Amino acid sequence: MRRTPVLDIEAADFGLAPGRVSLKLELMQHTGSFKARGAFTNLLTRAVPAAGVVAASGGNHGAAVAFAARQLGKPATIFVPTVSSPAKIERIQGYGAHCVITGERYDEALAASRVWAAESGALPIHAYDQIETLMGQATLGLELEEQAPDLDTLLVAVGGGGLIGGIAAWYGGRVRIVGVEPEQCPTLARALEAGRPVDAPSGGVAADSLAPRQVGEMMFPLAQAYISRVALVPDEAILAAQKALWETVRVLPEPGGGAAFAALLSGVYRPEPGERVGVVVCGGNTTAVKL
Repeated sequence: MRRTPVLDIEAADFGLAPGRVSLKLELMQHTGSFKARGAFTNLLTRAVPAAGVVAASGGNHGAAVAFAARQLGKPATIFVPTVSSPAKIERIQGYGAHCVITGERYDEALAASRVWAAESGALPIHAYDQIETLMGQATLGLELEEQAPDLDTLLVAVGGGGLIGGIAAWYGGRVRIVGVEPEQCPTLARALEAGRPVDAPSGGVAADSLAPRQVGEMMFPLAQAYISRVALVPDEAILAAQKALWETVRVLPEPGGGAAFAALLSGVYRPEPGERVGVVVCGGNTTAVKL
C-alpha cells in the first residue's frame, strides 16, 4: 500500500475559526480510495480459487478488487449499479476485470454478484461487511496515528461502514470518532437510532459511494462502542466542500470523499477551541475536472 500523506491546514484559510486541521489524503491511494487496503487484505489472507474473485461495488471497491486481482494474477468479476460514475467503471475495466453493470443501486449489484459466486465458484469479497475488509481498512487508522498522534477528533465518511468500523476498532476510544453521512443516505444514523442495522434511503450526489441500504452487521457493534456521533450533511455542503478543497489546497475529492470535510466546512460539526481535528479525504474518483 501507499503510505498516504497528511496535510496540515489552517482552518482560517476556509473561513473557519482558527485552528489546525489534518487532512489524511487517502484519495492518493492505489485506485484512488482507501478500498485497496481491504481488497489486498482479502486476497492475501484467503485462498483464491481458479474462478478468481467477485465483488459488488458502487465503484471504488470494485476498482480496488480489480487492481489487487491484477497485481496478484487472479481473475476478477465486478458487479456495479447504473449509478456508478463513468470514471469508476473505466478504472475497473482498465485493470482488466470483467465489469457487469446491473440494477440501479448497490444492493441489486450485490444480489447479482452472489448469484455469480454460487454459479462460478468465485471467492466473494464484500465491500464492508467482512472481517478481512475491516482489518484492511483499519490500517488507515494505524498509519494516521503514527502521522498525527495528537488528534482529538477524527471525521470519517460513512457508507457501509467498513472504513469507519476499521478505524474505530484501531483507535479503540483513544480518539473521538465522528461519522459523517449525506442527509439522503443516513444508514448509520438510522441504525444507531434503531439499535440495529435497518434500511435507509439511498440517494443524492454521493450515492455511488455512500448509499448501501444498511450498514454492515460486523461494524455495528464497533459503532455503538466507539463512534461518538453521526453528523448529517446536505448535498450542497458536499459540493461546496469539493470546491473549497480544490480552490484552496488543490485537492479534489469525489463527493463521498469530501463528505467528512463538508461537516467541518458547513458547521454541522464545530470543534471546541484548541481541539485538534483530523479529516479523512477517502476517495478521488471523480470526473469533476478533465484535463
